[in-house]
Amino acid sequence: MSNIETIMRTAPVIPVIVIDNLEDAVPLAKALVEGGLRVLEVTLRTPVALDAIRAMKKVDGAIVGAGTVTNQQDLAAALEAGSEFIVSPGLTETLGRAAARENVPFLPGIANAGDIMRGLDLGLTHFKFFPAMAAGGLPALKALAAPFGQCRFCPTGGITEATAPEWLAFDPVLCVGGSWVAPRKPEDFAAIRASALAAAELGA
Repeated sequence: MSNIETIMRTAPVIPVIVIDNLEDAVPLAKALVEGGLRVLEVTLRTPVALDAIRAMKKVDGAIVGAGTVTNQQDLAAALEAGSEFIVSPGLTETLGRAAARENVPFLPGIANAGDIMRGLDLGLTHFKFFPAMAAGGLPALKALAAPFGQCRFCPTGGITEATAPEWLAFDPVLCVGGSWVAPRKPEDFAAIRASALAAAELGA
């Protein structure tokens, strides 16, 4: 199993995916992977999310994980569905310890220094900065990262194709999370592939 840094370095953008219709899961995953975005975060926000993870895992080259994991029950369900990594909007000691027990790559959300310190106490050094724009944007992350030189980040929340390069230019940022590459109601999969191709070049 990969570690979280390897996963974060796979592509500059991790699509944040909300699946309402299960039939969209595989064509969406194929379009994103063909475009160079292999790491797919499927948020547990809809009734079909776990089945979408199972389906997307069958797409060649896809690295599929679960997002919006907020408790141990979510974690267990996500792992049972085959999630290869876990993303959470925040960090609790209970969830952090459970993820460590399961030895699964884990990317918890942080928004302040106390969150980061809680993570460090749990042996974590890689975090999702969330909600990135609402929590103060890049200036806030730069201020937060300064005392925590060992930490690496994936900012998520309000980041766009236009603003992503600015975030990615900051060394502690290994990747960004973005929903712009994975529309909630996907219709034009060729356009999604083209958007993924453009996103995959952002870190070049």
